[in-house]
Amino acid sequence: MSWFEHQRIRYTLSHHPVSHEVWERLMHEAKIFCGLSAVERAHLRELTTLFLHRKDICGAQGLIITAEMAMVVAAQACLPILKLGLDYYDGWVEVLIYPGAFRVKRDSTDAIGLVSHQEQVLSGESWSKGPVILSWDDVASDQSASRSGHNVVVHEFAHKLDMLNGSANGMPPLHPGMVREKWTEGFSEAYAQLQQQLAHHHHPGINPYGATAPGEFFAVASEYFFSDPHTLRHQFPAVYDQLMLFYRQDPIERQPDSGSRTDENG
Repeated sequence: MSWFEHQRIRYTLSHHPVSHEVWERLMHEAKIFCGLSAVERAHLRELTTLFLHRKDICGAQGLIITAEMAMVVAAQACLPILKLGLDYYDGWVEVLIYPGAFRVKRDSTDAIGLVSHQEQVLSGESWSKGPVILSWDDVASDQSASRSGHNVVVHEFAHKLDMLNGSANGMPPLHPGMVREKWTEGFSEAYAQLQQQLAHHHHPGINPYGATAPGEFFAVASEYFFSDPHTLRHQFPAVYDQLMLFYRQDPIERQPDSGSRTDENG
């Protein structure tokens, strides 16, 4: 880091601090931050402050974004990069938040060239060099309710990490020392197992949405890693181990196992 960049960070942290009262309430009320050490919380607060200064968090359809709403999103977005650094979110600037689930229209072409028009209702979406789009209803629900394994902010920002080396295909840029073959084996077997569970009408080990594509499996697994790590490790231990290496965190160390229950979120 250059001297100039270091000074810029110091200036931002000293002149644009987040509210201490709101921060403390968030750290104690949101389950996803449970167990973070004092040092980790301090570092997360710095990352959140810098994120809020560097990114534009805007409301859509007339939604007014308060400072507390922006902090809720920013803190959750920074949790996956707690040990990685804010540079992992370089190359784009906007977080767009709708009041609730939003509709998108897309054209798709099948194998014989037939174009079909599809409309989807989404709670979140990520673009490689573009914005992260979120539904505030879903963000708020993840904050207030105990929906194990569900966190739309982590999900969409996991896609951002996945797309650092191209498309969202479930293979983010791995760190030196990580073995690509172990990642591929662990994720491929877990992905196939989830698809088999659904094909045989068994209760899925995690959110069945993860079976729609390898990139979605990575994002769903990341949600569980941070919000319900015991379920992820129980269902897919190899995936948990690889995510522990990638995120350089071990949420199980800081979250006691109180009898995890997997919810079906669709």
